[in-house]
Amino acid sequence: MHHDSLTATLNASKNWIKHFNKGDTDYCISAYIPEAEMKAKPMGEYSGRENIDNFWRPFIQSGATDLVYTDIWLQEINESKVHLGANWRMNVGRGVITLEEWIKTDSGTWKLAVDSFEIQEQFH
Repeated sequence: MHHDSLTATLNASKNWIKHFNKGDTDYCISAYIPEAEMKAKPMGEYSGRENIDNFWRPFIQSGATDLVYTDIWLQEINESKVHLGANWRMNVGRGVITLEEWIKTDSGTWKLAVDSFEIQEQFH
């Protein structure tokens, strides 16, 4: 088990959450690879960074914040691919992260290739 990749993935995920909570949409979008796939139940599926941007930007700008992950699990697929899942909650709802697939890019940065999550409850 190469704990380096798990630590790097957890750090990348924590950074994403930190920037999300600051409303830094550009950072959040840049964390996806260009051909990333995102499934947001029950909202829909979004293919490619531009479509993912079209989902997150209005969502973050609407005031969604206070994102927290709990019960995080990590699974190393290989040295450059790690799967992460968790429960999540924020000020506007809660749900489950079914799968985040983080991959190590050629530059050594960890980025999201697959982001699959479910919104189980929306707060009003």
